[in-house]
Amino acid sequence: QVQLVESGGGLVQAGGSLRLSCAASGRTFSSSPMAWFRQAPGKEREFVAALSRSGGNTYYRNSVKGRFTISRDNAKNTVYLQMNSLKPEDTAVYYCAAETGSGTYDYWGQGTQVTVSS
Repeated sequence: QVQLVESGGGLVQAGGSLRLSCAASGRTFSSSPMAWFRQAPGKEREFVAALSRSGGNTYYRNSVKGRFTISRDNAKNTVYLQMNSLKPEDTAVYYCAAETGSGTYDYWGQGTQVTVSS
């Protein structure tokens, strides 16, 4: 069974940092584009960051550029999202996702809550 399991969320004060992890099991995602999305209460799910298949290219939504960094450790089949200088507007449930050739993100984790207090 293929699973993506996020961890690392929590409560942090504005200006603080968190590192989210997304551990994959059931298959390897070392050659899959990976991404992080988030969904705040009452809002649509939105794209946060993505990593290309090779890992050589990264993409970010404008509001997190310079603060968030996506990376992967293929040996651990894990993707990370390092979040620095957190703001209250970053509060959301964060999801990781994998794209396995369909052209869309077809595997999703269950999400991890990030709450940033002001």
